[in-house]
Amino acid sequence: MGLDRGLRPGLVGGAEAESVRQHRLFHVVEVPHIELRPGAGVAERGRIGLIAVRRPSLQGELIGGLRHHRALDADRHTVVPVDHLVHQLAVVGMDFAVPCHRGAPSWGWARLVRELLLESLPDGTIRWGMKVSGARPLDDGRHEVTFADGSTITTDLLIGADGAWSRIRPLLSPAKPAYTGISFVESDLLDADIRHPGSAALLGDGFFICLGDQRGFLAHRETDGSLHVYTALRAAEDWIDTIDFGDSAAARAAVLSHFDGWDESLRALIADADGALVPRRIHALPVGHRWDHAPGVTLLGDAAHLMSPFAGEGANLAMLDGAELGQAIAGHPGGTEAALAAYEEALFPRSEASAAESAAGLETMFGDRGLERMIESFASHQKAE
Repeated sequence: MGLDRGLRPGLVGGAEAESVRQHRLFHVVEVPHIELRPGAGVAERGRIGLIAVRRPSLQGELIGGLRHHRALDADRHTVVPVDHLVHQLAVVGMDFAVPCHRGAPSWGWARLVRELLLESLPDGTIRWGMKVSGARPLDDGRHEVTFADGSTITTDLLIGADGAWSRIRPLLSPAKPAYTGISFVESDLLDADIRHPGSAALLGDGFFICLGDQRGFLAHRETDGSLHVYTALRAAEDWIDTIDFGDSAAARAAVLSHFDGWDESLRALIADADGALVPRRIHALPVGHRWDHAPGVTLLGDAAHLMSPFAGEGANLAMLDGAELGQAIAGHPGGTEAALAAYEEALFPRSEASAAESAAGLETMFGDRGLERMIESFASHQKAE
């Protein structure tokens, strides 16, 4: 495949999988490039959502690696089991198996996929510890990227894969993420089968959803046997600031105060948490976020289309973005601007549809009759299958 080997792409990314996959695709089609990341290395913990592995060359390589690690049963269709949709006053199990239409769930093997992608790249491709402080356009589509240590680089093609608070996005768009009205508090129950058998039995092996009164629990089992819990509720943007999360006991009590009267097996997901609680405000860019094309720069992943997690598409879309952008560049040798235009033309409607779905999902889950509406949604999905 003929490519412009004088092209110097710079990929500014966080610790997420979309930028790793972008790198792998550049490597497969022999586009020289570098990535600059603030993270500490491969061992950094990350959850990357759903992964879309669509290109045959990558798919074969990844599936081979997953089989080697005994993380994927060959020839089986992957489903996301939703073991329980639960009312807050009593635990009532309702089993669903929801086909995963764009990939496979992160909880079983996302971290492994990320490591396989990283290991497939030549040494020096990723430069760790490079925190971007800003970027500015030069001429002829080039950009200068400045780092926290004062150093700079110049790129012919700048790709912002640097997440929700992207330092590259302002080159293209004035849009900023806005608070959605939902806050999460994350927690873990370690070695759950031994140390927290009641919670382990409650959650099962799939995804757990409990909703009521515009709040609830979303949880799943990790591959290390721990349970990861998202306590979610509608709250003012400054609610998190009213809690001292440095005092774990006080933080648990403050969060539990919003679940008075809920079943004790549900409250135990907070009360018995191991380690510190981690608060997170949920932000999103406007649905339909897009920008006028500018030479030599584009965005992917959350930098392009940050959305709430209530359609389960954010990380999955980011992986697809990376693949589509790499393919566009490879398919337009010597024509970077045509490649970016083609990529963005497909990106905007795709991301708008998922962002709208995510926003609707938030209103479904944390609006009136959230649990009932979720049950109706899953039941209608089963009938459609």
